[in-house]
Amino acid sequence: MGGPKETLRMDVGPSVLVDSHFHIYKTDFPLSKTAWHKPPSDAPLEQVLALFDANGVTHGVVAAASLHGVYNDYVRASLKRTPRLRATAIVQPPIDIYQLEQMKADGFVGIRFVWRMLETPPDIDSDEYRVLLRRVADLGWHVHFIERAARMPRLIAAIETAGAKIVVDHMSLPDPSLGLNDPAFKATLAAIERGRTWVKLSAGYRFKPPSAAAPYAEQLVRVAGGERLFWGSDWPFAAYEDKMQYGEAVAALKEWVPDEKLRRQISGETPLRFYFAEA
Repeated sequence: MGGPKETLRMDVGPSVLVDSHFHIYKTDFPLSKTAWHKPPSDAPLEQVLALFDANGVTHGVVAAASLHGVYNDYVRASLKRTPRLRATAIVQPPIDIYQLEQMKADGFVGIRFVWRMLETPPDIDSDEYRVLLRRVADLGWHVHFIERAARMPRLIAAIETAGAKIVVDHMSLPDPSLGLNDPAFKATLAAIERGRTWVKLSAGYRFKPPSAAAPYAEQLVRVAGGERLFWGSDWPFAAYEDKMQYGEAVAALKEWVPDEKLRRQISGETPLRFYFAEA
């Protein structure tokens, strides 16, 4: 493989496995004012690449960590070290198109909003955010996010209006007590059917109990098939570092998607095309 922008063939075989959601960071990175967790140990690039190799993962997509806000420097340096990676970034609306174009050249493929923990999120309909979303669309990027159910329809509508692609994190982290009628989950399914939304089968261990994730994964597979779903480990399992192992995240994919052909599409063909192929 060449540099970060190399075009990959899409006739992938069973050996391709893409982890579409994980984080890399170190404990001395600056924490944002809204950080909800302080990592107990480093989660460096070298460690996750070793886990990839041990578990047959060939490619990975670094999800911007809300803990560190706009500090994307380490991720950027990591993208330059290996063509196995792509990444998303957390940015603020004042960022200009020249900076975004350079980030694209470095291997970034989208931006992330992590507003679920905010009592008052930014105004997605403001002038500055409408410009940012349009620039994301112009670059062929996507917005991936995790948000509270009541605010999801407005956020989804704004991104769709701008023409950008949407990726919903962690199956939308629905409330298991509400079952499949959870409003965040229903909004996610509706967005999939409109054709510009993908969803990550990830972070099942964050459900209470973890077994509650299975019905949501099953419904997503039923609605989205293999063309609108990705798999992600969510390593290093922030706040669950001592309760979760990488191999368990790989095993969860097999549990949620027992059909091997479909699983290969979700964990290989679809994310490889979405994150790594040239537009």
